[in-house]
Amino acid sequence: MKTFFYLQRNDRRAIMATLIVLTVAVGLTIYIGDEGQTASTTQADSTATAPNRNQGNGGGQQAVAYYDTGGRRAELFPFDPNTADSTQLLRLGLAPWQVRNIYKYRAAGGIYRQPRDFARLYGLTAGQYRRLEPYIRISDDYRPAAEAYPAEPRPAYVRDTTRYPLKLKPGQHVALNTADTALLKRVPGIGSGFARAIVRYRERLGGFYSTAQLMEIGNFPQSALPYFTADPSLCRKLNVNRLTLSQLRRHPYIGFYQAKTIIDHRRLHGPLRSLDDLRLYKDFPPETIERLRHYIEF
Repeated sequence: MKTFFYLQRNDRRAIMATLIVLTVAVGLTIYIGDEGQTASTTQADSTATAPNRNQGNGGGQQAVAYYDTGGRRAELFPFDPNTADSTQLLRLGLAPWQVRNIYKYRAAGGIYRQPRDFARLYGLTAGQYRRLEPYIRISDDYRPAAEAYPAEPRPAYVRDTTRYPLKLKPGQHVALNTADTALLKRVPGIGSGFARAIVRYRERLGGFYSTAQLMEIGNFPQSALPYFTADPSLCRKLNVNRLTLSQLRRHPYIGFYQAKTIIDHRRLHGPLRSLDDLRLYKDFPPETIERLRHYIEF
């Protein structure tokens, strides 16, 4: 018998390994079967006893509403989706993955400001929302601050007429030889820069005899000319028989050679009696003499 059942060492090891694997497999099968039977028994007991715990309002407790969520009954109660924890959300019948989406939305800074915002929950059906909507309570702390603290009415706008003067309407005019910069800025197209330029050029000329003289200012807007009037009688006169060369040159219409010609004529021929005395000089063409008539006296 010993010779008949004799096995070599390698054969004995293989048989022992096979026996161990079979023993472990049988033990796991028996364990898993017992756990499944226990869980089924516990669930059946819970389902059988759940209706008895919530029937009527015996003992002074308020009745709780439920709705079918496909195999389990969900409890309906007032809740705030901004503060409800996972336990409350699961009691409402929401799926665990929906609860996780609510937590992610809140962690990212999302806020449910009104009940209809909760309808955007991914996977929430229209039927579920209709059942949950009457129980949604949004705390005032999550309302938009603009609704809780409305803006105060703004005061009536008062125009700063110093910086932004009211512009003239068509048909209104400004006296070019007497207006200050504030009045000049009321002309459409005239700002602070052009107003100062008009005053400086008026001082150099001695006054404007025509509104067309404004075009001698660089880049002056021609559209502003109809709003001005010029009074030639207010132009300041220059006595060409008394002024020196440097004084004559200060006028915009008298250059260096023109001033020198006047001085030479006075030295050689005596005082000027008329602008016609200068017609024979090449530095005084007819158009220059006509411009100077409003500013020269003898």
